[in-house]
Amino acid sequence: MKILLAPSETKISGGKDAFNINSLLFSSLTPSRIKLLHNYINIIQRGDRETLSKMFGLKKPNDILKYKKDIIYEPTLKAIQRYTGVAFDYLDYSSLDQNAQEYIDKSIILFSNLFGPIRAEDYIPEYKLKQGESVGEIKVEKFYNECSASLLEEYLASQEILDLRAGFYDKFYKPSKPYTSLKFIKDGKVVSHWAKAYRGIVLRHLALNNITTIDDFIKLPIENLSLSEIIQKKHHQQIIYTFK
Repeated sequence: MKILLAPSETKISGGKDAFNINSLLFSSLTPSRIKLLHNYINIIQRGDRETLSKMFGLKKPNDILKYKKDIIYEPTLKAIQRYTGVAFDYLDYSSLDQNAQEYIDKSIILFSNLFGPIRAEDYIPEYKLKQGESVGEIKVEKFYNECSASLLEEYLASQEILDLRAGFYDKFYKPSKPYTSLKFIKDGKVVSHWAKAYRGIVLRHLALNNITTIDDFIKLPIENLSLSEIIQKKHHQQIIYTFK
């Protein structure tokens, strides 16, 4: 089973290992990634504050200045450790035991706004790119859909898929084979912030219990959640959870 996960716009600084773009998932994507990265770095080097503010999603000059750097030479961390948003906080990767961390490393595919589909264990530098923003003339989600969707289809052909991404990332890749997603309901309404938290909680439960099939996942109790319904539409299965 493979788990699709959205990235976070917030990231932790630091790391130690040098960046090797060839080491990321799908080495055949390297020329495309280099093209996008060169565009990204060229825009940063030109230093147009208004352009950078929009691309980074930042307003304060000091915040913008922090990301005006050539990320090729920046230290790296595992992608799953680099991202620090709500889902990642609730996953709390660093507190997992070695077996659970290895489960996360091998099971998760993240959809980076700069590097495209990558493994949780791939090492990436710190960067800033607001979700949905173009890099110059390149619309990132369309760019990666065109150059990586077929690679993902082949890579996932023999796998069950649990899609925990936000809907925006369907623009990068939407499975054409059977896949499962989740929806969280509270007081009759779909929740957003707590959905992010519970994606992290679900991931943590999956890792701690070494869940390798969708059937086993459906049987897995999740704290404070009740499985209320499973909806099947063509090849898309959606599991509906309600808060207890």
